[in-house]
Amino acid sequence: METFNNIINAVSSVVWSTPLVVLCLIAGLVFSIWLGFPQIRHFKDMVGLIVHQEKGSKSGITPFQAFATTVGSRVGMGSVAGVATGIYFGGPGALVWMWILGLLGAATALVETTLAQAYKRRVNDEYIGGPALYIERGFKNKWISSKYAKVFAVATILGPGILMPGLHSNSLASTFERSFGLPMIFGGILLCVFLGIVTFGGVKRIGKFAEKAAPAMCLVYMLMAIGIIVIYYQNIPSTIALVFKSAFGADAVFGGIVGSAIAWGVKRGVYSTEAGQGSGAIVASAAETSHPVKQGLVQALSVYIVSFIVCTSTAIILLLSMSYNVAGPDGGMLVEYLPGSQYGVGWTQDILEATYGGLIGGKLFAVIISLFIFTSLIGYSYQAESNVNYLFHGKKIAVQVFRAIFILSTFSGVIVNADAIWTMGDTGAGIMTWLNIVAVLLLSRQAVSMVKDYQRQKCEGLDPVFHPADFGIDDPDHIWDKYAEK
Repeated sequence: METFNNIINAVSSVVWSTPLVVLCLIAGLVFSIWLGFPQIRHFKDMVGLIVHQEKGSKSGITPFQAFATTVGSRVGMGSVAGVATGIYFGGPGALVWMWILGLLGAATALVETTLAQAYKRRVNDEYIGGPALYIERGFKNKWISSKYAKVFAVATILGPGILMPGLHSNSLASTFERSFGLPMIFGGILLCVFLGIVTFGGVKRIGKFAEKAAPAMCLVYMLMAIGIIVIYYQNIPSTIALVFKSAFGADAVFGGIVGSAIAWGVKRGVYSTEAGQGSGAIVASAAETSHPVKQGLVQALSVYIVSFIVCTSTAIILLLSMSYNVAGPDGGMLVEYLPGSQYGVGWTQDILEATYGGLIGGKLFAVIISLFIFTSLIGYSYQAESNVNYLFHGKKIAVQVFRAIFILSTFSGVIVNADAIWTMGDTGAGIMTWLNIVAVLLLSRQAVSMVKDYQRQKCEGLDPVFHPADFGIDDPDHIWDKYAEK
């Protein structure tokens, strides 16, 4: 086991090296400047597209269902345990870099989702799309694009489909063991039973579940964080100062780990928001919309929800209550408010239980965490399943086999070392991000022209409609014909 841990740690350190961190930040900055910061200028549109949403069809889900499924998949352990991990290795300043990644990553999410929508296909009467499709169909060299697309599809099946689910089941089972005394293995079994019921129902059932669960769980969690603000209000000024000073190396205690603050803030930001990873674009491609940029703006809003509401809520709970530790570069502790405590979801659970009591802080939090994790897993299932459909050309037996493998991968999280699971999850997300962010940058000119087309039609007072031929894109499934006829 020690050899296995060393191997995956070595692989993860290579995947999440400085170049990927820099590339994620540069990509978001380039798209933001190139498009005139659409994630800020079009904020009203983002909200309006959620409120006045288009209807789904037998092939697709509604924009809100895609939004909720994406938020659900993003609001998982990356937003709770992942934030704790970022603080542990990068200090309080990691939060600022999560925010920066969230702001810039919203532009990346807009671009990758626009591409996913433009190149989506209809398979077995359901929309599928994402990086594999826009890589294969968007690049001129078909031999290279075909191989590149297949590599991404395999990486997505390995990442969200096999490597990453165990992290979430481990956290859920351990949380329920602490709150209800339920042995981890039984918690894993219950999770997998309910997961099978939803995922075997396909994207329609996934969307219907997510649109109800995601808003409720985010609201309750945010209210818990507001309660912490009220209780620990006297710590607000010093905590704000600490967060910003440590983010830029101005704090005496954390000045030596500013590089870690940037690296872990970006890493945890990508993991929780999925901006640049391409997984959110896979879910978004299932939405029914008249123009790709509409869903791109909706997905940009989902990045905001995760970064500035859910991740920030976790950071508020931990930092204001001083319920965290920070490791130094030499392996010692720079700050140790929780002696001997391992980073993870337990930090948040402990302080909420101590603040609100066992029923609300402990058991209610356990229920919220279970919803966070469950919606993450059904999002992962769809992301990987979409790529199974791509690789096996819609063969239903391949999808059924994958669903069984996904359930087994999820269950493995309750019997495998938790540290190894975190590293496996990081590695899967990192490989996807490398493959996707390069492809998005190469196809960015086309995506930018689509955004400008959307803006032009809005300025003319029109409800934007997409004409794929205007961008050199074929539409073999006639997905966009019904909008062009309006």
